[in-house]
Amino acid sequence: MAGKLLANRASTSFDFEIVDNDYDQLTTNDSSNNNPWINPASIKLRHRLGRGPFGDVWLATRHQVTEDYEEYHEVAVKMLHHIKEDNIKVVLDKLSVLLSKAQGLQGASCLHLHGVSVISGKICIIMKFYEGSIGDKMATLKGGKCCLGDVLRYGIDLAHGIMELHSKEILILNLKPNNILLNEEQKAILGDLGIPYVLLRIPLPNSDTTRRIGTPNYMAPEQWQPDIRGPLSFETDSWGFGCTIVEMLTGVQPWCGKSIDEIYNSVVKRQEKPHIPDNLLPPAVENVILGCFEYDFRSRPLMADILRVFESSKNATFDDGKWKNISGPGPTSILEKSNLNGYTKWFLSKSNLEVGDTVRSRKPLNSCKHENMVVPVGTIVGLDTDNQNQTQNGYVLVRVHGIHDPVRVHGSTLERVTYGFSPGDWIRFKKENKKRKSNVGVVHTVDRDGSLTVGVIGIDTLWKCVYSDVQMAENYCVGEFVRVKSNVFSPRFEWVRKRGGEWGTGRVFLVLPNGCLVVKFPGRLNFGGESETFMADPGEVELVSFGMSGNNMVKKYWHLEDFHWGVRPFLVGLGVFTVVKLGVCVGGKMGRLSVKKNDKSQSEQKHGEIGNAKWLPPNMANIIFREGVNITNTTR
Repeated sequence: MAGKLLANRASTSFDFEIVDNDYDQLTTNDSSNNNPWINPASIKLRHRLGRGPFGDVWLATRHQVTEDYEEYHEVAVKMLHHIKEDNIKVVLDKLSVLLSKAQGLQGASCLHLHGVSVISGKICIIMKFYEGSIGDKMATLKGGKCCLGDVLRYGIDLAHGIMELHSKEILILNLKPNNILLNEEQKAILGDLGIPYVLLRIPLPNSDTTRRIGTPNYMAPEQWQPDIRGPLSFETDSWGFGCTIVEMLTGVQPWCGKSIDEIYNSVVKRQEKPHIPDNLLPPAVENVILGCFEYDFRSRPLMADILRVFESSKNATFDDGKWKNISGPGPTSILEKSNLNGYTKWFLSKSNLEVGDTVRSRKPLNSCKHENMVVPVGTIVGLDTDNQNQTQNGYVLVRVHGIHDPVRVHGSTLERVTYGFSPGDWIRFKKENKKRKSNVGVVHTVDRDGSLTVGVIGIDTLWKCVYSDVQMAENYCVGEFVRVKSNVFSPRFEWVRKRGGEWGTGRVFLVLPNGCLVVKFPGRLNFGGESETFMADPGEVELVSFGMSGNNMVKKYWHLEDFHWGVRPFLVGLGVFTVVKLGVCVGGKMGRLSVKKNDKSQSEQKHGEIGNAKWLPPNMANIIFREGVNITNTTR
């Protein structure tokens, strides 16, 4: 890059300056002691320790010289894969933001970062050196797995470290045993501080690595396509935490033996979860790990929930078919979603209701309307407690307009309403923004001060705004029929057209956390190799129903065909059968009438011949009128 490149960043980060392609001259505009830049001449690489999807880790020696001392330190150097020259400045700026946040970390469970440098044209992160990782330790153990006590202890260390990083808004996105280091006291240390997110959208030598964030075996569904199936959130790290715990416990890597495409199909398309063997974990821990593998990240536990469960079970033992030494009230069995209107316990635990909150009854999951609302709108006036131990039992007292006494209801059936919005509401932004590819999103959190986080298509992480920036929008639910609006000529995602060129109508199969709709076309017969699901931007589609067709029977029939591809063949077959059946019936009736007519004609002809015997031949007359009997007199 000829000339100088200067960044316009906040004062909390560092502005890098590159002069005439000479990375040895790369400096920062920050003159404080917190300058993250390390002179590459002070780093001497010794040998490679390992390889990863985003770079190699080297053992190196760092030479530090000041007026008072001269020291040599062993350090670890994470050398990122080659990045195009045009993108080096972008990555350095992202790293400066990460390093400025990491400076405030005080916990002992997070890796200490010395700084950043560029060696041989590759960006390097200089960090403290540790002798080994949990992955290294597992390789020396029988069966390659850790004992339960170590798994729970490492899990507590990890949860503490992850919580501290999350408090600085740092996502890790690459949790796995090989990235968890061990110090001298055998305490688990997080060894990767969000490098995958730093490299997001940065072209890398391996195009597959560019499109994903993390290591495939440990990636949550939203990590594969965060701008479409996302956004990324703190709960994304919960999935990686769960995978790490399962591998430590079993010694088997999640999705072991599968290719990247096979893992993608299992995790993203078929919504499968890593297997957890029975009776290897205390019930509460198994419950929370299963929660880590929920497809929708909103249904997963936060690190605070995980830490609480692990702490309560850290001394657990399995003896005589029972788990013992479990402290605290933690859950002892897995809660069925059917008992919670389709929501998980972890989803409901994020409400944190308080006295004074405005609340309303929570609608069932995937339901577009509130039905049988016990509390249309009310205010919490008290938190119900047990008489014996005076602990909160989950029930709250709600003052509802028109009802004299407060209503006692369970908190899990309520949702907090702040400035008219609740998590899960569909919103539309009042103003356009070039950074957003869609103007419609789904609310993820609502703070009591009116701050919102919203999932939006095209944005990798949650979009932050305030309640005054948005307004309520039409919501979409699983099972509804949608089609691209007539004024949309080039939708964001590929969409099916009918034979006449009109947009096809599909049925919503899944609603992703950012509002992106996963749609299937039951009225379309798929052949081998054709995609069964399509994506849709909620801002580009409209609902389709029988009621919207009015009295137009043709449109009603068209919508009937949208329910299943077999509707038209069935109706055609039914029509053919009806025509054939009608033809057979009419033909049979006409045949019987013809036979009767012929019989009648023959009968009349016969009677006519009998009544006029004189016209009969003599022999026939003798036979009929044998012995001279007159048949006319006889019939009378």
